[in-house]
Amino acid sequence: MQHQTGIFWFRQDLRLSDNSALQMALTQCATVILVYILDSNTRPLGGASRWWLHHSLQSLATDIAARGGTLNVYQGDATLIIKQLVTQHQATAVFWNRCYEPDAITRDKTLKADLSAGNIHVHSTNSALLLEPWQNLKADQTPYTVFTPFWKNLKHQAIATPVSPVSHFPHSPFLATASGIAALRLRPEIPDWAGGLCTTWQVGEQAAWHRLEHFLSNALEGYPDDRNRPDVQGTSRLSPHLHFGEISPRQIWHFLSPQRSGVTVDKFLSEVAWREFSYHLLYHFPTLPATNWRKNFDHFPWQPDAPLLKRWQQGKTGYPIVDAGMRELWYTGWMHNRVRMITASFLTKHLLQPWQDGEAWFWDTLVDADMASNAASWQWVAGCGADAAPYFRIFNPVLQGQKFDPHGDYVRRWLPELADISLTCVHSPWLQGGVAHYPAPMVDHDMARKRALSAFDSIKQSLFSKAAGENKV
Repeated sequence: MQHQTGIFWFRQDLRLSDNSALQMALTQCATVILVYILDSNTRPLGGASRWWLHHSLQSLATDIAARGGTLNVYQGDATLIIKQLVTQHQATAVFWNRCYEPDAITRDKTLKADLSAGNIHVHSTNSALLLEPWQNLKADQTPYTVFTPFWKNLKHQAIATPVSPVSHFPHSPFLATASGIAALRLRPEIPDWAGGLCTTWQVGEQAAWHRLEHFLSNALEGYPDDRNRPDVQGTSRLSPHLHFGEISPRQIWHFLSPQRSGVTVDKFLSEVAWREFSYHLLYHFPTLPATNWRKNFDHFPWQPDAPLLKRWQQGKTGYPIVDAGMRELWYTGWMHNRVRMITASFLTKHLLQPWQDGEAWFWDTLVDADMASNAASWQWVAGCGADAAPYFRIFNPVLQGQKFDPHGDYVRRWLPELADISLTCVHSPWLQGGVAHYPAPMVDHDMARKRALSAFDSIKQSLFSKAAGENKV
């Protein structure tokens, strides 16, 4: 043992298997103080994420207690709390797994420098990604901005083997200064809107493995096609477990590695790699969550309109596939990925609402709200991100519904007012004269498409005019 007392800081790694920094702490320290801090200096979690975090911490605390340890929970300024714990308990080492959000990077660098100046050993490792963002670069050592070459390079890299799970905590004390999980007040109380979340999800490390095993047994074979079908259970739904670190991408990668020669497995792992790509972009372009990656979109003529945004949020647009997605999101804290693209396209292109407003709503309502994936995906759909879908690619919500919900099962599940509508009109109820208690379309698709294209053209024209003017000077 190199240290008598060390501190391990849980963050987005709420598991006891493949937890590199935790294993390091247990190897190097006689006593390991286990800490989770709800940090007041990073982006506040949305409501759905807070609900998930409550249950994830409960699950983690139970797993730790079963192995003889104690999880000590705090909230406030994480930097200050870690420093206080080091002083109070004469710790000589602090361990954590790295986070990649800009505020977290700034916090961790500052804290590491301050602790190191006081002769406290700080050890940070990667347990959240397949590779560090600085490890998968182009030949000229610049970051990838297109997914396909990023993925081609990644899948030929050596991915570290997951570390063994913790079986026992020999000395992990309870701290009198810690609060209980309930004191974080993460769950909604009045009103308690989380009934749908409770009936939809099982949370925690064991639940993550059950989710993976269920997917492999029931949906992996049809994944390349079914992943686009919201009316069937064709995806893994592992995203919230990955975000909170209840399972790691390394574990998924190596669990599936014996089958990696298959097209189906390769397709699934490429979706895991899309998450990786999002973190790669966030690390190299830290303004991604708030500002356009393609700077020409800084001149885009958005038309912010609070009532329009609210109708989209409430699933009252009059387009069934859009409304079904928004109601699924509100009830379950999750939305099928194909429908996420459709709803995001509708908001940014049919309604000309800023993508940041959609990102903020997803941040508040998704149990898998993830700064990297959320920002990269919204910018991708809006046309202003790296490797983005062209702005002129404007989803027709009727055709998208007909293609990916061909029997209308998904729409009828989430829009009970359309339960008895005919198949020919389930994605365009106005064709049969409308339906009671369901709104007419809030915007005509053809008109909205032309307006969006005109708005995009105005960017090109304004930039051209600006450049011409500069040339005259």
